Amino acid sequence: MLGEGAAGYTRHENAMLRLSLLLAVALLGGCIRLVPQTTRPATVVTKPAITKPAVTGATAALTGITNGPMPAGLGFKAENTAAALGTFVQSCGRLTKRADSSGLTRPEDWSSACAAARSWPSGDATRFFSTYFETAEVGDGNAFVTGYFEPEIAGVRQRQPGFDVPIYKLPPDLVRAKKGDAQPLPDGRMPLGRYDDAGVFTQYFDRAQIDSGALTGKGLEIGWAADPVEVFFLQIQGSGRLRAPDGSVIRIGFAGQNGQAYVGIGSVMRERGLIGSAPGQYSGSMQGIQQYLRDFPAEGRALMRMNRSYVFFRELVGAGPIGALSVPIVGRSTVAVDPAYVPLGAPVWLQLDLKDASGLWVAQDTGGAIRGANRFDTFWGAGAEAREIAGGMSARGRAVILLPKGTLARLGQR
Repeated sequence: MLGEGAAGYTRHENAMLRLSLLLAVALLGGCIRLVPQTTRPATVVTKPAITKPAVTGATAALTGITNGPMPAGLGFKAENTAAALGTFVQSCGRLTKRADSSGLTRPEDWSSACAAARSWPSGDATRFFSTYFETAEVGDGNAFVTGYFEPEIAGVRQRQPGFDVPIYKLPPDLVRAKKGDAQPLPDGRMPLGRYDDAGVFTQYFDRAQIDSGALTGKGLEIGWAADPVEVFFLQIQGSGRLRAPDGSVIRIGFAGQNGQAYVGIGSVMRERGLIGSAPGQYSGSMQGIQQYLRDFPAEGRALMRMNRSYVFFRELVGAGPIGALSVPIVGRSTVAVDPAYVPLGAPVWLQLDLKDASGLWVAQDTGGAIRGANRFDTFWGAGAEAREIAGGMSARGRAVILLPKGTLARLGQR
């Protein structure tokens, strides 16, 4: 998982931008539509094709409507589809072994496609997806899409003048409560927090407490950064690079979060009239929010502390960054999804009002703000261009999920 996920205006809050831009896209007629109720779906139990799949607990019903078009009819772009094939191959080692929390697929459903993908020529990628997949819409298929990237900020391994903002690794006292010591979360897991000196479970330190030194002297620093605003957005992205003045680089990735609720500061700024197009207002992009935080340091510090959530990192070696599927994510090919609705590893076709983000992506990641059947966050890689694209990304359109052939019949959707 890449942090809070998908952008505190980069992964969380550009969801508030340009909400009036709706795509006049022709409906992808005949697509299977899986319609969830207001609660999030979990496990779909197989039943005969003449009945709806059974559901358990707080799961939502999934109802098929009609047969869907073949993937070849979606309008794949050769270059984009070839990249998606490579990304899909990377995911296969996990796809065929892990449980799908959406309940739509089983590990064995992916076996044939993954076996073929490993030797399939990239120049013929469109035929691969047409051969091994069928299409489905989750809910109404109306998608909202943002972007994220791997930031690079000024940082060093050892503290020195000008580098005073700590980058912390996961504290050993951040744990889940034992049963009976706290109320379970809605998903059944026990909450994150810590046990105090008296052995009583309590919330973990929030952002303000950590900024004020709650973790000082515990030996948790991976490195030290120059700019607290950049560190704040680094936490929102969930991974990045610390580049020292001598050119050396430390790559870091998401290790955990303090269990406190995330507050999107872009939403707060909008409510306060700080974001907009009027004189004196700031752009709602990541860049605009950062500018406000730097123009008004005291107010900006208080605003950032309203987000009690705090992300911890681990140093990365080798390829990366690593997404929720535990494989390296790929710029312009990986998309973050809500795994309660979209199987991790599944190809996703996005047809949007923003050409650059339209095309075939692969669900390899998740994000704290990526919630719902048709909420997506596209990954753009690292560097200045990726930062610019992701920072202002806000697109709407249609989302179609590609599932292994036979999946819909098994679920009783055809």
